[in-house]
Amino acid sequence: MASSNSYKLRCSIPGHEMDVRGLAATVFPEGAFVSVSRDRTGRVWVPNSSSDKGFTEMHCMSGHSNFVSCVCIIAPSETYPRGLVATGGNDNNICVFSLDRPQPIFTLKGHKNTVCTLSSGKFGTLLSGSWDTTAKVWLNEKCMMTLQGHTAAVWAVAILPEQGLMLSGSADKTIKLWKAGRCEKTFTGHEDCVRGLAVISNTEFFSCSNDASIRKWLVTGECVQVYYSLLIDRSLRIWRQGECSQTIRLPAQSVWCCCILPNGDIVVGASDGIIRVFTEAEDRMASAEDLQAFEDELSKATIDPKTGDLGDIKLEDLPGREHLNEPGNRDGQTRLIKDGQKVEAYQWSVSDGRWMKIGDVVGGSNQQTSKSVMYEGKEYDYVFSIDVNEGGPSMKLPYNVTDDPWLTAHNFLQKNDLSPMFLDQVANFIIENTKGHVVGPAQPAGGDPFTGGARYIPGSSSDTAGLGADPFTGAGRYIPGSGPNPGAPVGVADPFTGGGAYSSSALRQTTNIYFPKTDGVTFEQANSSQIIAKLKELNGGAPQEHKLSEEVLESLERLLLSVCGLNSSEPAPTIQQINLLWKASHWPEDIVFPVLDIMRLAVRHPQVNESLCGEAEGVQLCNHLLNLMRPEGRPANQMLALRTLCNCFSGRHGRALLMAQRETVLSRAADLATVCNKNIHIALATLVLNYAGCLHHQPDLEAKAQCLSVASRALETVRDKEAVFRLLVALGTTVASDQTAQDLARSLGVSSQISKYSSVSDPSKVGECCQLLLKELQ
Repeated sequence: MASSNSYKLRCSIPGHEMDVRGLAATVFPEGAFVSVSRDRTGRVWVPNSSSDKGFTEMHCMSGHSNFVSCVCIIAPSETYPRGLVATGGNDNNICVFSLDRPQPIFTLKGHKNTVCTLSSGKFGTLLSGSWDTTAKVWLNEKCMMTLQGHTAAVWAVAILPEQGLMLSGSADKTIKLWKAGRCEKTFTGHEDCVRGLAVISNTEFFSCSNDASIRKWLVTGECVQVYYSLLIDRSLRIWRQGECSQTIRLPAQSVWCCCILPNGDIVVGASDGIIRVFTEAEDRMASAEDLQAFEDELSKATIDPKTGDLGDIKLEDLPGREHLNEPGNRDGQTRLIKDGQKVEAYQWSVSDGRWMKIGDVVGGSNQQTSKSVMYEGKEYDYVFSIDVNEGGPSMKLPYNVTDDPWLTAHNFLQKNDLSPMFLDQVANFIIENTKGHVVGPAQPAGGDPFTGGARYIPGSSSDTAGLGADPFTGAGRYIPGSGPNPGAPVGVADPFTGGGAYSSSALRQTTNIYFPKTDGVTFEQANSSQIIAKLKELNGGAPQEHKLSEEVLESLERLLLSVCGLNSSEPAPTIQQINLLWKASHWPEDIVFPVLDIMRLAVRHPQVNESLCGEAEGVQLCNHLLNLMRPEGRPANQMLALRTLCNCFSGRHGRALLMAQRETVLSRAADLATVCNKNIHIALATLVLNYAGCLHHQPDLEAKAQCLSVASRALETVRDKEAVFRLLVALGTTVASDQTAQDLARSLGVSSQISKYSSVSDPSKVGECCQLLLKELQ
């Protein structure tokens, strides 16, 4: 069989409806492979006869309720002599298939977020990595151990062939070596997320990273070689003895995965849903007509110089076609030439000895208009302003029309340390806001990718949660959780408060601005001077054993000013201040409420959120607040404990804590629906809403069922319209885009329970939201 020593197209395989995210060569049938896709399916492809160089789909595997992100082959065993196929998905599950049936023979459940990487070892061992920051070891359909230690998503795992060693690579930029469930060594050196691992031998392995490098490691910890790759996207690179010997450009926005078949052919999956196979064997190469068609398709692609590592382009400085008569210096070298007013990109092919057109360059200096947006020294077609944390700076999301929206969304979430559960929301926001658009100005700063409407500003001046006399302290006195919020922007449309309301009722009825609501709603308003005054007043009358010293009072006052942003000269909260706050929160229950109000405001601060909600202290905080929420407890403490829990959602550690304690927290909170107090009801409704938002893109039916149950039960007793509105939004967020959750809501009789609110016109948002929810449940 002749070899050209250069890879060329063997065939293109359509079939998947969305991005191909994983590939693996099977043990049986010979020459076959499995692909998985965002279209929620896996497919087994079998080679055709030798005269036909293509592949035929043997069957389509289904079982995941969301996109499938990875696949691996489990070696043959006595029970399964043809081996098994394992797939991991965004539904947090691992489905395991035999090769003779399209449905899984069993499903492995245990991860709390997307399963994004799989590796198999001897004796049926399976290693999985997840966005939940853990790796898990599975054997005989059971999780044998959980590997914990990474601080971000585990993007890559691998099992070494001997010694019982396992590897995990993470978005925290590290690689860990595990033995018997214990971390033996941590490898550092990569400057960005570790995205892939490949075992070479018992003692060596490769890693690749978003820092555009490949590193060769010894298991003893030494990095023995580093290979750097130019940041040219949409390409497959062939490496031989540490050198890039061939670059193959593909006519797709992103190349997501590849695998090598036993015969040496390379299978590639891309964002256009097409699988392409490349071969060195001349008798398996595509026909001249198909090769030309592939080249023509590639030449019609568009390349953005801002993302293609082509630098600044000035048309007048570019050479003409005569420049293509000069040979290139290396395979994959890129050369730009001008053809009239167009800029074309060519790539040098060593095997063909010629320049191949790889696309037309768009958006270069010759084509830029004043409508392009400059960000961090680069020009973009769009720079969206995303407001995630109220009162904090906007996060910028730059995007070019030639970018892949999913990759852009992924990079945005990683850069800003946001939960990967928002991937679909951000990507769909990009798609919707650039659909059919020409290069133009950035979206307004109020744009919100999580709702599609104007962003919600919790704690704005019209926030009804903080209005009215408080029955626990009396009118005109200190009102926990109320007062102006100097840091809150004004003039932004807010369906939760009515401030800056939309002017067109028809627009509100046709555009769902209410749910899904996935950004956390918090209680921001505060009158710091009144809180401190009340704290000092109560301290003066406190029993001697509970009196706080002047130093402690001063420390708590500085902490409050720091977290409220009222004194820019105040440094960030110190550990000592946080510890004093925690100690003071154990004051007698009849006087503790001003301390709870300080805690309610403080947990919004990242440092306080991490300290109080972290792994060590978080459970203690949760238990303390739950104790204050006892049905027989004091209403002021119940309300402030609920508001503190709501504000915990503003930080990564707080969200993680409350999601881990969800069942207990929601169960205790639900008991407060019978307390006759509108402020408690609003806080309860907000807590349910925040849980619904975190669960919106998680297929955790048990968790969603609890949200539906608590919201439904609360609506039986809650009468305050703001609380009712937030419960309706929570229900809508829970069932939006989730057929199973909708069916569950129908079985709970939600439609009949809420229909009485469909005609409410004061405030109008209650009736409008109810009508949209009823439509969702039809």
